[in-house]
This record gives sequence, C-alpha cells and structure tokens, in this order.
Amino acid sequence: MEHFVVSARKYRPQTFKDVVGQQAITNTLANAIAHNHLAQALLFTGPRGVGKTTCARILAKMINQDGTQSPDEDFAFNIFELDAASNNSVDDIRNLIDQVRIPPQVGTYKVYIIDEVHMLSTSAFNAFLKTLEEPPKHAIFILATTEKHKIIPTILSRCQIFDFKRITVTDAKEYLKYIAEQEGVNAEEDALQIIAQKADGAMRDALSIYDRVVSFSGKDLTRQAVTENLNVLDYDTYMQVTDLLLDNNIPQLLVLFNDILSNGFDGHHFVAGLASHFRDLLVCKDQRTIQLLEVGEQTKTKYFEQSQKTSQQFLLQAIDLANECDLKYKTSRNQRLLVELCLMQIASVTFDGEKKNSSPKIVPASHFEQPAKSISKEEKSIIRNNEYGQNNTAPKEAQQPSAENRTENDTCATETTTANQEYFSKEVPNTSEDKIKEEPAKEVQPQPQQNESTKTNPVAETDTKTERVSGLSLASIRKKKQLEAQVKDKAPEREAVMTGKFTETQLQAAWDDYVHKLKKRGEKILASILETDLPTLKNDNEIHLELPAESMKLDLERGQHKLMGFLKARLKNTTITLVIDVNETTAKKFVFTPIEKYNKLKEKNPLLDKLRTTFDLDV
Repeated sequence: MEHFVVSARKYRPQTFKDVVGQQAITNTLANAIAHNHLAQALLFTGPRGVGKTTCARILAKMINQDGTQSPDEDFAFNIFELDAASNNSVDDIRNLIDQVRIPPQVGTYKVYIIDEVHMLSTSAFNAFLKTLEEPPKHAIFILATTEKHKIIPTILSRCQIFDFKRITVTDAKEYLKYIAEQEGVNAEEDALQIIAQKADGAMRDALSIYDRVVSFSGKDLTRQAVTENLNVLDYDTYMQVTDLLLDNNIPQLLVLFNDILSNGFDGHHFVAGLASHFRDLLVCKDQRTIQLLEVGEQTKTKYFEQSQKTSQQFLLQAIDLANECDLKYKTSRNQRLLVELCLMQIASVTFDGEKKNSSPKIVPASHFEQPAKSISKEEKSIIRNNEYGQNNTAPKEAQQPSAENRTENDTCATETTTANQEYFSKEVPNTSEDKIKEEPAKEVQPQPQQNESTKTNPVAETDTKTERVSGLSLASIRKKKQLEAQVKDKAPEREAVMTGKFTETQLQAAWDDYVHKLKKRGEKILASILETDLPTLKNDNEIHLELPAESMKLDLERGQHKLMGFLKARLKNTTITLVIDVNETTAKKFVFTPIEKYNKLKEKNPLLDKLRTTFDLDV
C-alpha cells in the first residue's frame, strides 16, 4: 500500500506566492530580502495554522539561494528548528548559543527557527537576551508563537514583529477548491464553504477536515456528506426553523427542535447558530451589507429570498431573544425548556390574534365594560318593528305588547344598549337589493301608552295605522338619521383631561407608594429598577429617570403603562410623560456600614444632620 501523505504536508507552500491569506507579510519579507533590509531577529505571531512556520522555512530557504542551487535545495544543514515547548531550560539555550558561533559550511546564513517560543522559562529568556540583541553576522533568529503576551518585553523590543491574521473563509475555500481539482475530487461549493467555516481561520485545520471528509465520501464531496460527517447544523435546518417561526407554527417548531436534539446536537449550539442565521438574514436586507454574508452564490440566493419574507423589526427582536437565551443557557437548570420558550417567544413576535380569525365568535371583555344607558320609547318602538320588518307587517302582539311583556322589554332594554347603538350607526346601503334585505319594511311612529279604554277605540287605532310609513320610503331614512343623531347626542362624553399641579416631592411620594405596591405583588425586579434613581420633574409634566443599563430601560418600558396610569390618577394630571435616560457611567451605590447608611439618608434629608448635632446623637 502506498504511503499516504496528509494534505497539510503534501500541499505546504514552497514559495511566498503559495502562502494563503498573508499577502502583506509575504510581500514585506520578499522586499526585505530583495533590498537587503532583513532584520536578524524576527517574531512571527498569530493563531494556529495560518503559516508562521511555513513562512519561516521559506524565508530561510530564500536568503541562502544565490542562483546556483537547484530549486529543490532545502538547505537542511543551514536551518535549525527548535521546539521551545520541550527545550525550554537555560542549558538548551546555552547549547544554542554555542552553535551560533560556528559559521555555515554551505550557504550564507544559519537560520534558527524557535517554535512556541513563549514556552521558554524566564531564565532561558534572560540567557538569550545578549545573543538575540547582537547575533553573529551569519545568524538569523525567527521566533514563532501563538501567545505573544507571554513573551517578556525585553525580547519583544529586540525583534521585528509580524502579526499573522486569520485566513478568511473565502481564501480557505478557494485553496480547498484548488486542492480538490488537483486530487480529482468533485466538490460542491457549499461543501467547501462549510469546511472553511468549521476551520475557524486555520488553514491546517481546514486541510485536516478536508482529508477526513474525503475519506468518508470518496471522490464526490457533497454538502450533505460534510454536514453528516462533521455533525453540523447547516443553513437548511435554520431556514426551516425560520419558516415555522414566521408561520407561528409552535407545535411543529417544538417537534423539529426535538429531532435536532435527537440527532445529537447541543441546544446551546442550536441557539447560537439561530442567532447567526437571523444576523445573516438582516445583512441580506441591505445591498451595502450583503457582502458581509460569507456563503456561496447559490446559498446567498436562498438567504436573500427568505430575507424578503421577514421584517427588520422581527429580525432585531429575534436576535435579541436568541442572544438572551444564549447568555442564560449555562446558568439555566432546565436548558431544553429555556430554548423552547425562546422559540415560542420568537414565534409570537409576528402573531396577530385577529389574523386567522377575522370574525371571532367570542365577544371580548371590553364589550361589556361600556356603561349601560337608558333607551327612549321611540328607539324601543323602532327596535320592535325591526324584528318583524322583513315580513312588512308586525303582529299586533308585537305592536301592542301586554303589560307583562312591556315590563320585561323595559328591563332588557338596558342590556341591549350596545347592540342598538351598533344598529343605529349602520349606514344606509346604496343598492336597492341591499335595502330590501337590511332595511325594515315598516316603521311605527312613537305613540303613547294606551289604557284599557283607548285600546278599543277604533278612531285611535285608525290614527295609528295612518302614521305608519313604508320602510323603503325617504321618510323612513330621514327618521333613522334623526334617531342616530339623538343617540350620538346622548353618548357619554370622554373623560376630561386633568391638568392638576404637583410638586417633585408629591411625585416622589407617589413613586414610593407604587414601588411599595409592586413589592407586595411580588414584582421585585421592576421595584428594584424604580428604586435605582429618584425621579425628577421638568417642564411641569415631564418625569425624568436615569438608569445605568439599557436592559433596565427595556424592563421598565414593559411595565410603563401601569406606572403612568397610577401616577396620572394619584397626581390628577393626565398630561405627564416619562423620559428614561441611560447613563452607563452611573452605578448604584450600595451601603453596608452604619456610617454609609447615615450618609445616604443625609443626602435625602439634610435636616437629619441637624437633628443629630442638636441632640448629640451617635450613629
């Protein structure tokens, strides 16, 4: 069996042009070699797998080439690599210093590459200082580390520092695509994109993941194979979750989350990925920020299509809820319930109770909160005739109710006031067909109550019949408008605006009473927020409150309605407004000792200090 060489070694760059994602550093080193401006002590620092050791080897090879050697010459006798993780003692550095004195037998320079130099002990660093500051003419030191902050400042000041950056997802994907072409692997662009994202800026990690996935899937590298092998949640899952959130389909959403957990994914990872997905959708909504979306062109089209279904307000609230869940996840005792609650809250952002049921069968409670009012005899007569209007004639029992029915109708009239108002507020239809369907056929003019003697009088009965007007006549329409105007005139006036004057002391007293009520009801969080700062009065009706954090402002805004209702009623002023300012430099001062408590009380009431001095009291 042929020996297998991993891609990280097989495709290690041999020239500066082959180094991925470090163009600024490679160009600087190449120009320094060309113009003979190369320092004798270099420090390469940066994350793992970004090319520090590779650039050090390329540099050591280039400075020894004079054009007579073959391109494959590696100058192995001139390059010395030292692992400081295992050779970190003073004796190891002394041996290195002894070797530095000997000039090279082949080539011009002897290059010492010290990897993980931050692992050297303090004594070893101090022993290395003099040689590093004034090395022999033929020696060049290249120090490489991932943790520059652990190197003592005296070493840093003697080196020329090069900061290597993380390799971008796009650069890593293009290099993986090049390797796949060289190996004859048919790789999908989305599959390489996922590998590059999983590598987190390290090219060596990306090549290791690539080798593992190719061993799993063979010559056809698909996105599905990558997600299965790496056990990652791809964008299809998050898009499906987002569609269910927009449809307010909470049951199916919980089932899908259960399937995700059953496949071995962590809830914390799911929430973090969901917040990132919402961020990507928000980025897609503006052409100026769409370049921040690091995905393939085909995937970018899907993101753009879903971003059109969402609003910016929904995405901002969803990111806020998902981020809050992310912060609380580690401290939560029931982590699954926390994520499910977060999903239900996000699904309720766009939920409208009247969206799917425009004609609810349940009468809302506000319908019964309207004050009952009396109804005139004219309106009673019209209501009775409306009940029989479609038959053009009303029975005599309906027109002339008995004493018992009349009493019962008068009792029920108060309860049907709201329904009568809705009936009288209807507009007259334009078409003749609607008139026949909705308008009563006849209307009876209001008539006084008849006693037993007048009931049998044929003259009175004839007069009543002559006063009846057809329900389709202009007189009927005119009469209805008159009754509608009468109902509007009798409607109760709105509550008068109160503009009572009050002082800041009265405001703070009402404020304290409301805080006391909150504590009794168990709403201690909102009560503590209100106790953070004393409210101040400006412009006679503006209440100003200063809070130290934005989160406290959001919590107060949720309970602001009840607070303002209480203050308006207590202070007898309906024009007051609440202005909440956030000042992060302000911190709540907690008092512990008796002296601190006394000073705090003295700030609120200066007369307290006068009381103490007058009676010579101790704190």
